[in-house]
Amino acid sequence: MIFEGEYLNGHRNGEGKEYFYFDSKLKFEGEYLNGQRNGKGKEYYFDGKLKFEGAYLYGQRNEKGKEYISDGKLKFEGEYLNGLIWNGIGKNKKDEIDFEIKEGNEKGKEYNNNGELEFEGEYLKGKRNGKGKKYYLNGSLEFEGEYLKGKRKEIKKEYYFEDKLKFEEKYLNVEKNRIGKEYNNDD
Repeated sequence: MIFEGEYLNGHRNGEGKEYFYFDSKLKFEGEYLNGQRNGKGKEYYFDGKLKFEGAYLYGQRNEKGKEYISDGKLKFEGEYLNGLIWNGIGKNKKDEIDFEIKEGNEKGKEYNNNGELEFEGEYLKGKRNGKGKKYYLNGSLEFEGEYLKGKRKEIKKEYYFEDKLKFEEKYLNVEKNRIGKEYNNDD
């Protein structure tokens, strides 16, 4: 079973529970409207631990909510707008306040589900915008450069897994038209 709950006109409507397809463990419980998550709900990791609790609108996180890393510690608490963090505080895996976002702007950080730093940089209207750094799972730097509306742009540097420079380049536009230098793993 992948869903149990109320239906109206062939769509999920009202209270319901969604399960992971491969093992039937609870994935989400909450309210639906026209087949999408809408209203209060809770989302879970594969192992049953709480991933998010809060409000949804048209299938996306919206209004107040709390997001957790896989060990149960708080990752972000505040308001969401159309699925983006909007107002609130983010915490690192030591449970310390690490950043604050106001109306989707400011400098912020993103952590993966294990609480490891994934991105740090500037945001505008909830999206990566301005200078930023993206990290591999082991904590080494993957990318350093400019973002525009959530996408990489302008001068950037990409690194091999071991923090060795891989590319040094400039995008001519948001697509991958670019000029630059490429390095092998031995510099």
